[in-house]
Parts: sequence; C-alpha cells; structure tokens
Amino acid sequence: MMWGYGGGLGLGGLLGMIGMIALVIGVIVLIVWLVTRTASTGTAQGPAPRLVGQDASELLRMRFARGEITEDEYRAAKKVLEEGR
Repeated sequence: MMWGYGGGLGLGGLLGMIGMIALVIGVIVLIVWLVTRTASTGTAQGPAPRLVGQDASELLRMRFARGEITEDEYRAAKKVLEEGR
C-alpha cells in the first residue's frame, strides 16, 4: 500500500494549487495598484501646482522668482500682459 504517494491530485493538492494561484494574482494586483498610485501622484520635478486666486502677473512674478524664466522672458511676458489689459 502506498499511503500519500498516489498518482492522483487529491483535495490537499487542489487546495494548494488554488492558494498559489490566488497568491500570484494578489501580488500582481498589488504591484499594479502601487504603480498606478505612484504614477498618479507625479514626481518632484513635475509642473508647479496651479494656485487658485492668483492672476497672471502674480504667477509670472513667482516663476521669475523661482528661476523658471529669465529676466528677458519675464519682461517680455509682463509687457504682453500689461498691453492686454
């Protein structure tokens, strides 16, 4: 007699296989969730946040102060904004 060394899959083998499949699917779902969550938050080098309640000249001044634009670009944009008003 061969106890436990049979050729069939049995209930324990079936439950073990289902558990492994569930574990692999769970890990894949976790990885996808982490990647999408990280991608949606953006990076530190992303665009500057849009501040509500500030006009264009204030945003222009802030960009110049942060060094995002040169003095020539600042003056040209300021002139365009002043002419448009």
